[in-house]
Amino acid sequence: MARVSRRSAIEPFHVMEVLRAAAERARSHGDALPLCAGQPATPAPAAVRRAAEHAMAAEVLGYTEATGILPLREAIAAHHRRQDGTDVTAEDVVVTTGSSGAFALLFLAAFEAGDTVAMARPGYPAYRNTLAALGCRVLELDCGAESRYQPTVAMLEQLPEPPAGLIVASPANPTGTIIDPDELAALARWCESHGTLLVSDEIYHGISFGRPTASAWRTSREAVVVGSVSKYFSMTGWRLGWALLPRALRRPVEVLTQNLTICPPAIAQHAAVAAFTPEARAELDGHVARYAETRELLLDRLPALGLDSFAPPDGGFYAWCDIGHLTDDSVAWCQDVLARTGVALTPGVDFDTAHGRRWVRLSFAGSTAEVAEALDRMAAAGVLRAR
Repeated sequence: MARVSRRSAIEPFHVMEVLRAAAERARSHGDALPLCAGQPATPAPAAVRRAAEHAMAAEVLGYTEATGILPLREAIAAHHRRQDGTDVTAEDVVVTTGSSGAFALLFLAAFEAGDTVAMARPGYPAYRNTLAALGCRVLELDCGAESRYQPTVAMLEQLPEPPAGLIVASPANPTGTIIDPDELAALARWCESHGTLLVSDEIYHGISFGRPTASAWRTSREAVVVGSVSKYFSMTGWRLGWALLPRALRRPVEVLTQNLTICPPAIAQHAAVAAFTPEARAELDGHVARYAETRELLLDRLPALGLDSFAPPDGGFYAWCDIGHLTDDSVAWCQDVLARTGVALTPGVDFDTAHGRRWVRLSFAGSTAEVAEALDRMAAAGVLRAR
């Protein structure tokens, strides 16, 4: 029997388990409404699809530079200059196999086994699970409504010693909250002055609703900024992300990616250059307008259905909802909702190791009509009111 390493004994990514159950429901009943996955219901922009067709016909699509093709790195740098007003060049950019690849490379390059890395609770589980698999100690900062579910400088000041790293996400998954620009700047200054690597997950930039987003690189070039074509750009399955790296980390990350992945997917790289064009941005901004419409639907209907305690969805496409009046087992509750209604939701245990049994995440990345239908089904089945 093959030996299994201790480092592999991490928690599953529960949303993927829910996706599998939703797919089975679709096969057996044909009525699944997957409000569990954080992925747009729309395909890549038309300009990207045309670029992919052209690349298939005109390019060899062999190995590329380990850090990504120059036209894509230049497009990403121009995107940050336009969006954030930060001075970014192609040399600052490393293209990766999804933002997940960026985090794995970064954690390997920046942290030793045993290092302490802080993150918000609730927070994206793959940070915690990837760090644990690499032997790092994860310090979860309990972030509630009083701090808009985001870490603060005051929380860091209370720690016995500065952590090796701090991961922030704005807009955040699962809460959708945005760190105020002044607070993000304060976090960046604190981290730089205390030798803590700030990792700023900015993959949901472009999807916000009246609240400004800021980049950590406005304040500190010693921070790492992670981006992706998955969310705003509607290209989840293309598996393409990037990182803006401090100079000291560029060569270590390059050497690691040479060995671990050789290069990001070539077809996705060539096609993604077109994602940053005005034509594509116009199409993508139309998706954001739809998210905003669906968000308003949720803000109107969730309280009427008995879900009146949730994080303010400033950006992204999630509603982080307290169901403590309904259950103390969000996993079983979500399974019951799927069985009774065909609606797939993500249990909060994915994101909050302390309180997640009384929370769920609802994704409104799908169509407004699908979300409305899901709410109708749950209301009709009576699953949203205390039993």
